[in-house]
Parts: sequence; C-alpha cells; structure tokens
Amino acid sequence: FVVLVPVLVFYFLLDWQRLVKGFDALIPVPWRPAMNDFMDEANDVMGHYLRGQILVMFILAVYYSLGLWLFGFNLAWPIGVFTGLAVFIPYIGFGLGLILAFLSGVLQFTAGGESVGWPLLAVAVVYGSGQLLESIFLTPKLVGERIGLHPVGVIFALMIFAYWMGFIGVLIALPLSALAMIAVRRAFRRYQRSALFLGQS
Repeated sequence: FVVLVPVLVFYFLLDWQRLVKGFDALIPVPWRPAMNDFMDEANDVMGHYLRGQILVMFILAVYYSLGLWLFGFNLAWPIGVFTGLAVFIPYIGFGLGLILAFLSGVLQFTAGGESVGWPLLAVAVVYGSGQLLESIFLTPKLVGERIGLHPVGVIFALMIFAYWMGFIGVLIALPLSALAMIAVRRAFRRYQRSALFLGQS
C-alpha cells in the first residue's frame, strides 16, 4: 500500500489534464461554466487549507521543540520537529511524539539518577498545553478561517466526522466541510436571485 499509493498519485498527476478534459466532456454544456467556477473556488479553498495546515505544523514544531528544550531534554529539537510535522495525522502523530518524548526523557533523566516524575511532568505540561493550543486556537484560526469555517464549525465538523468515520473522518473533515460550505453558499446565492425569493411570478 505504501508503494502503491505514490505510484498511483504519480500517474494521476501525469495524466491530470487529460482526466480533467475527460470529466469536463461529460458535463452538459449549459452547466460547464458554473461547474468550472465551482471547481476553481474549490481549488482555491483547498490551497488555503494546505497552507493553513503547514503553518500549524510549523508553529507546533517550534512550540514542542522549545517546550522540551526548556525542560532540559537533550533530544528536544528532533522530537519537537517530528511531533509538529506528524500532527498532520490526527491522534497518531501526536501520540507518537508524546511517546518518543517520554521515552527520551526517561532514558536521559534516569541515567543521571533522577526519578521518572520529572520527564512525566515535562511531557504532560508541554504536550497537554500543545494539544489545547492546537485544537482551541491554531486549527480553528489558521485553518478554519482560511477555508471559511467558523472556529466552532471546525470543532463541530471534527467531532461529527470522527464519530461517523473514526480516524479517516478526522482526516477528511475539514476539506469536505469546506467543499460543503462552497456548495451551500452558491445554493443560497442562487436562491436569493430566484423568482421565488424576489417574489416574481
């Protein structure tokens, strides 16, 4: 699976223009301008989503690295950077970073004759506050607002998709919610221009 996915992505990208033209040819001619306009807006929103997610990853990489460094961890920077980059994979990335930080702290501090309590406290403080920072501020502000979702909408979308589809749902929650928002906004604008809304017969 790990080998197959990059190969498939490579060939999809190689033939992308041909695939788009083939898909465009299936759309009825009167619908094409509206569909192309929708796809252009969706492309812009997905670009905002990716840029926002990269910014969140960068901020968290710096935060975790600095936090562990202030607590005296020798491997603060590599573990912090790994955790920041891995948060793109919900739960798993954060969990792996937390485990690595704790094991690193236990090995480092117990070798110096200290108790396990210090690395446990350090990891709990750094990773607990980091998780709050990401879920309450960074993701709603830097990702949600860029794709047109209210911060409460971001939290709600993540909860609903996680409940419906588990781990996969968390991965696709924000992109699908952003596409749904585009469709809803367009449908609402169309309704406001309709004869029913304007009271015309």
